[in-house]
Amino acid sequence: MIGLLPTAATQSVWAQALVKQHRIAVIIPAGPVAIIHDNGGGYWPAFFAKLRRLGDIEGQNLSVERYSAEGQPEGLADLARDVVNRNPDLIVATTNPIALAARAAAGTIPIVWIRSEPIRAGLATSLARPAGNIIWVAADRGFEIFVKQLQFLKEAVPLASKVAYLTITTVYGQRFRQLLREISQRLEISLIDLVVQESTPPEYKRVFAEIAREPVDAIIVSDIGDLWPYRQLIVDLVEKSRLPAMCPYRDYVQLGGLMAYASDFSDLGLRMADDVHQILNGSDSATSRSINQPNPNFS
Repeated sequence: MIGLLPTAATQSVWAQALVKQHRIAVIIPAGPVAIIHDNGGGYWPAFFAKLRRLGDIEGQNLSVERYSAEGQPEGLADLARDVVNRNPDLIVATTNPIALAARAAAGTIPIVWIRSEPIRAGLATSLARPAGNIIWVAADRGFEIFVKQLQFLKEAVPLASKVAYLTITTVYGQRFRQLLREISQRLEISLIDLVVQESTPPEYKRVFAEIAREPVDAIIVSDIGDLWPYRQLIVDLVEKSRLPAMCPYRDYVQLGGLMAYASDFSDLGLRMADDVHQILNGSDSATSRSINQPNPNFS
């Protein structure tokens, strides 16, 4: 009988077959899926770097499926069902609407979600416990951060009396809108809504064209996740408008924005990676958490 010794290549194949493969699906609200990358600085690089340190390495024992709603909120339900039908081990949701759509479709698939105010969003009834298959990392910055952003903007532009607030439709309710009005009035600022109906380049260009027809003294950019994928376009359009702007994250400033007063976005990516790792590896210690950041970074 002739014995056959496995070659190094064969041993490598066997070793890979023995490694448990985990599959996660990441859903973003807008922009190309290429922004979910693992190099450079910021949120996603921090997320993937932490996963690697924990032993979850894309291309080895981890498969990452990337999806984008492409700025079309009305398509989120169909996208979520499509993702769920592929049966990943875990879904990473990056905004409230994505988390809601995923929860409606996901059944028992765990959902790790990052956003603020889970109770107001309808994704939890208590901050002490996760809601079913939802695990969240809640960035509880408090409403006061918007007050500070307006104050810093007023200090930078003392004569500013009319400020455009760039956001997306349906983002904030009547109570939040009223609070914004009260704060701006105290600072003797008239706050003008600059609302995109969907997070797409043509829509950003459309609303910035409105500024020429209704001149304002400055711009404040909402921290809503739908805007973040097009932060470079927003920075470019702000520069073209020749208006000072307060940005929601340091990422905008690194791309050329004037200033930002915000939480450390990369820290949220690190914390989300912790929960993803724990869930994938069978730990029951992954819990919803609130990250209080009373002293955001000024850039």
